[in-house]
Amino acid sequence: MAFQTFKEEGAPVSDINVTPLVDVMLVLLIIFMITTPLFERGIDVNLPQSATTNISGSERIILTIPKDKNYVYFNSQPVNRNLLKTYLEQIFSGRQDKTIYLFADKNVPYGDVINIIDEVKLAGIDTVGLATEPTEGSKR
Repeated sequence: MAFQTFKEEGAPVSDINVTPLVDVMLVLLIIFMITTPLFERGIDVNLPQSATTNISGSERIILTIPKDKNYVYFNSQPVNRNLLKTYLEQIFSGRQDKTIYLFADKNVPYGDVINIIDEVKLAGIDTVGLATEPTEGSKR
């Protein structure tokens, strides 16, 4: 609610009420905080199933192989498959941890996945982790 105060000669002093603005901003902040985790996984792939544990780590480097044969996705950024080795060499040149996690659609041919793993190894990356979905009976 806005309150008015008057000067000596009856002229009103106008104040801006910022309470509704703060309310709207808090609602928007809550909406963004709730929806941000939903956008973490940008590329839709059908992962194969496995009974092993989750991948942990704060700075995971993820390489996604969708059904599309021309591009792979490096942390949701499209990269041409022909330029993958050069791109990975640039990214991993200054990193201590030479680990990458591979998310491959289960419908991608096995040979294509092996070719990508070869490119990753040629780029000097030591460890390749393969991501899977949990099986029905497995506990995570």
